[in-house]
Amino acid sequence: MEKYLIDLEGIEIAKYKKIAQHIKKLIDDNKIKDGEKLPAIRNLASILRVNNVTIVSAYNKLENEGYAVQKIGSGTYAKRKEISVNYKKRYSEVVRKISSEKSRKYIDFSGEAASSDLFSVSSFKDVINKVLERDGTDALVYQEALGYEGLRENIDKYFWNNSIGKENILIVSGAQQGIDIVSKALLNVNDNVVVEKPTYGGALTVFKWRRTNVIEIDLREDGMDLDQLEKILKKNKIKCVYLMSYFQNPTGISYSAQKKRRLLNMAEIYDFYIIEDDYLSELIYNDDKYISFKSIDTNDRVIYIKSFSKIFLPGIRLGYLISPNIFKESIQNSKVNTDIATSSLMQRVLDMYIKEGMWKGHIKRLNEVYEERYVYMKNALNSLHEHISFILPGGGLHFYVKIKDEFINSMDLFYRCEKQGVLITPGIIFYKNPEEGKGYFRVSFSQTDLPTIENGLRIIKSVFEEY
Repeated sequence: MEKYLIDLEGIEIAKYKKIAQHIKKLIDDNKIKDGEKLPAIRNLASILRVNNVTIVSAYNKLENEGYAVQKIGSGTYAKRKEISVNYKKRYSEVVRKISSEKSRKYIDFSGEAASSDLFSVSSFKDVINKVLERDGTDALVYQEALGYEGLRENIDKYFWNNSIGKENILIVSGAQQGIDIVSKALLNVNDNVVVEKPTYGGALTVFKWRRTNVIEIDLREDGMDLDQLEKILKKNKIKCVYLMSYFQNPTGISYSAQKKRRLLNMAEIYDFYIIEDDYLSELIYNDDKYISFKSIDTNDRVIYIKSFSKIFLPGIRLGYLISPNIFKESIQNSKVNTDIATSSLMQRVLDMYIKEGMWKGHIKRLNEVYEERYVYMKNALNSLHEHISFILPGGGLHFYVKIKDEFINSMDLFYRCEKQGVLITPGIIFYKNPEEGKGYFRVSFSQTDLPTIENGLRIIKSVFEEY
């Protein structure tokens, strides 16, 4: 360990802070291992040519920041229990820094939503004008807590064959708000919540904010490991299971019909509820038939959340929620307490967009463009087979990639790619313990055409070869 610390010789400004900062970086980079004993105070003071008090102050600072544990009579030990959170923080800081220039400067494999280039602004503008001409100022006024009645009627008609009922549909401002208001309505401190491993980082944040106990269940190629889940259910009272039924974020995995039925049966037996985040199910490129958990839910155990933002326009925050009857009132109250109502104008515009058949045409166009990109990226990723492996999602907007070399960190890969103008999403943001995602990254083709995909993956390949 001293060979890393020797670099600190000769520092003069804020010595103990500088020493603590350097040791933190060594822990972050795993050059100092979790639980490894740090040098004795007197020895390190001698190496760095500082007094003992400086080292004591540095170790105290490390302990206060969660990087060390001091054991009386034994010494000071590195602590990595909380350290992996810093990867998420560092990633978020970099993304915020570059977000304003991302569209111009970078090849963006980090996008999660359909490209705005594929959306007809002129048609959308015409619909807005029609709505304003028809409804006047009513289109700009919040009127209905559940959402615009016409939109709820047409969601029921066109997406559910009139099987749900408009009174059971709640309009929300996107899937993230849907998860948030469901959590506020259902979950209390120390309730047990099951999530897929890995899973959507936004959901993890919501459950953490509610101070629930988050239990991760491994994913297989056809969905959650239900044998593993059942062992948990036999020993613990589970309040709800959060999952993405199609093209899961980040893995791209979809649930088999067999697992859907078994999980619904388990929900009834063990008395828990399923939060179904229907993620990008419009973009199916194989011959699989679309079947949501909610559509085969005979025991009213599914809370269904659907966002239009991913495949419509990301800036138009719209989605809807269908809840079991037992929670309908509490979820509606949670929505009202969150923001009273969602944009009335955009609800009416989306309603007309669906009713006049433009939605169907838009989805058809997306499938044509993205299936071509999907096949192209699949073939391009195969050229990196020496460095990576992946499963075929069969739809959606991304691939989840496993790094074959265990010594390559996805955060390091992210930084190296970013320096060469390519953005990827490191796997660390999809795990409760970010350390477990260091061997994975996600690449999306939503914002990139075919030549850009080829160029971006060529750069990623060159970064791997530099290792």
